[in-house]
Amino acid sequence: MNVETIKDRARQYWLLCRFDKPIGILILLWPALWALWVASEGKPDPLVLTVICAGVVLMRSAGCVINDYADRDFDPHVERTRQRPIAAGKVAPKEALILFVVLCLLAFGLVLLLNLKTILLSFVAAFLAASYPFMKRFTHLPQAYLGIAFGFAVPMAFAAQTGEVPLVAWVMYLAVMLWALVYDTMYAMVDKDDDLKIGVKSTAILFADKEREIMAVLQLIILALLVWVGQMAGLGFFYYSSLLGVAGLFIYQQKLIFHRKKADCFKAFLNSNWVGLVIFIGLVLDYGWAA
Repeated sequence: MNVETIKDRARQYWLLCRFDKPIGILILLWPALWALWVASEGKPDPLVLTVICAGVVLMRSAGCVINDYADRDFDPHVERTRQRPIAAGKVAPKEALILFVVLCLLAFGLVLLLNLKTILLSFVAAFLAASYPFMKRFTHLPQAYLGIAFGFAVPMAFAAQTGEVPLVAWVMYLAVMLWALVYDTMYAMVDKDDDLKIGVKSTAILFADKEREIMAVLQLIILALLVWVGQMAGLGFFYYSSLLGVAGLFIYQQKLIFHRKKADCFKAFLNSNWVGLVIFIGLVLDYGWAA
């Protein structure tokens, strides 16, 4: 195998893992960081922080690989995905499965550095990540299942930092689940026409012409849950100020999706990264000020 061939395989694997599109890593990472900061009262253990962050990157990449493997017969028929490595025939399905296993093993190797409870929870997280891509065949709620999978970083972070998963962790987990349901529905609105043609299910299809109203209600619930988190964690001015910022971002997202234009729906999805960042900044400032 010559150097050019090796470079090409590396590039295709890089694209398959979506390292060229880090938005997925970020929106998965922010809730994990929220959880770590609350669990540690602003002073996360360096090893736990490192393992959780690296684990998020590896498992998000593994999720992208298994998603493209599962969708290999659908992606060639969808405008946004037909150039993905498997759909374009540049990576064989067998290669993708091997890469998925390697990524999962690397992530599990990192988790072994943490406590037993976190190790046990990692099996649930791996199952959720591996099974999510197949949900769109059986239910109109794959976006809800994505929320369950993505949000699982929250109880894992609490378990890794404290050895426990208290009520505040589960309330935060629910908020993250609903948040993922909202932003992934915005994402699904981009593919709605193609999904209807090929028979793929999604909340964008299930909610029909009421998707904006349903997401608005969910966004209000998310804010209420995050206020509850703040009350249980004894958070203060900076955290609640960040929630006001999030409310503004939610209003902006509603404005973007109002006419259901694909480009604007995708922009609303990308805007979710700022929601995660604003809350994290609020937590860092709140705990930093208290210290």
